[in-house]
Amino acid sequence: MNDNTLNVALMLGMLVILAMALLPLLNVAEPWMRWAFAAAALVVLAVRVAQAVRLGDCDNLRIKRLYRINIVSALMFCASAVMFWNMGQTEWSTNWVAFLMAGAALMMYVGFAIDHELRRIARGSDNNKP
Repeated sequence: MNDNTLNVALMLGMLVILAMALLPLLNVAEPWMRWAFAAAALVVLAVRVAQAVRLGDCDNLRIKRLYRINIVSALMFCASAVMFWNMGQTEWSTNWVAFLMAGAALMMYVGFAIDHELRRIARGSDNNKP
């Protein structure tokens, strides 16, 4: 798969996750929402793993670490989907929002950090030294 295909799949997965997270706030509760949320979380996980695998020849350990953190973010979305699946059935099932927000916060951090690191590499500066 090329980068464009991965990016489109990631955008669609994230949009579905966003829609499925907003619908319960509008008192919409349909059984198909669980399937859509779980499928989108798995798509996001698959894309993040594929992006990390594509970096196999990268020499920059910081970029590799950031892409692995992206995988952890996708795993948080999967954990959120599991709790979304059990919403209302157990007392811990309401924590799906916390996992969703934690995954989103990690994803935002990694997005900015990867951009910063790529710009630093393009400038050729070595600011890694304390």
